[in-house]
Amino acid sequence: MSIYDFTVKDNHGEPVSLEEYAGKVLLVVNTATKCGLTPQYTALQELYAKYKDKGFVVLDFPCNQFMNQAPEDDAGINNFCSLKYSTTFPRFAKIDVNGKNAAPLYEWLKEQAPEDKGDKDAKAFEKKVKLLTLGNKKQDIKWNFGKFLIDRDGNVAARYSPAHLPENLSQDIEALLK
Repeated sequence: MSIYDFTVKDNHGEPVSLEEYAGKVLLVVNTATKCGLTPQYTALQELYAKYKDKGFVVLDFPCNQFMNQAPEDDAGINNFCSLKYSTTFPRFAKIDVNGKNAAPLYEWLKEQAPEDKGDKDAKAFEKKVKLLTLGNKKQDIKWNFGKFLIDRDGNVAARYSPAHLPENLSQDIEALLK
């Protein structure tokens, strides 16, 4: 199984087969519009602009599970991201990433990479949100802006903490684009 076996809904409610992205390097991110990490949209757009012509795509999955930090509907989220951060990468319908209603895509992603790749920023961030996520399963997404890097064959290459800055992913992206 690979990411290409999943069909998701775009931000207009239409089904999209992720097979559409076959052969590309993907960065799958659960996002929110009212989070302290929301400014990561700037760096995500910069990564997309820098590498899209080489076969890289950011896939944005808004999620309202972390303290209701994505309260808008799909159209409102899209307007916010387009106007405030000038994002042009694909955005999908709002989903759950944890719990009984978690999207099948995210269940699969978490099975493939049950833990975030750590760095000192990630460790400090996890200490801050631990009280808010107490009781969650170890493999659950910790917060908004968790990231999964997918290779050209549709396999999870790495999982990164929400605190892992997108601008620090260039080396890993470049390695997969070769």
